[in-house]
Amino acid sequence: MNADPNTLEEVGAMGLGRTLKELREARRLRLQEVSARLKFSVGQLEALENEDWSRLPAGMPLKGMVRNYGRFLEADTDALLVMLESQAPGEQPGLGAEGLRRPAAVRAADMPLHTESVSRPWGWLVIILLFLAVAVFYAIGRGWVPDSWLIFDWLKALKT
Repeated sequence: MNADPNTLEEVGAMGLGRTLKELREARRLRLQEVSARLKFSVGQLEALENEDWSRLPAGMPLKGMVRNYGRFLEADTDALLVMLESQAPGEQPGLGAEGLRRPAAVRAADMPLHTESVSRPWGWLVIILLFLAVAVFYAIGRGWVPDSWLIFDWLKALKT
């Protein structure tokens, strides 16, 4: 996103629905993918992104939906809940999911569109597998493994 002040003002004026949509699109996710993962219908997600509050539940179920959607998008869920409370009818302003007072001045511009990628520990898995392979071949070479366990002839050849 640009650091242009005009662009930041436009993002700050975005509502909860548009913010969620921007975050989803930044992650290149389709509504069907989000629906399958979160178990919310595509219609519910569309209603949330379009801020059609009449098609959505009120109160805690709506907060739970926003919280789960925000977690899935790796967004600041507290900021999303504050945005929800300032927009959704029937919500108590200033109360978050835990019932604590939160500042109402959180805007969409305060939330990053891009998050750090999650790294997987594949390197450790490879190191452990290599260590186990070396240990097995060492045990075979030392004669610690019974012949009945060696089902391949090339493994029996290592023992001699």
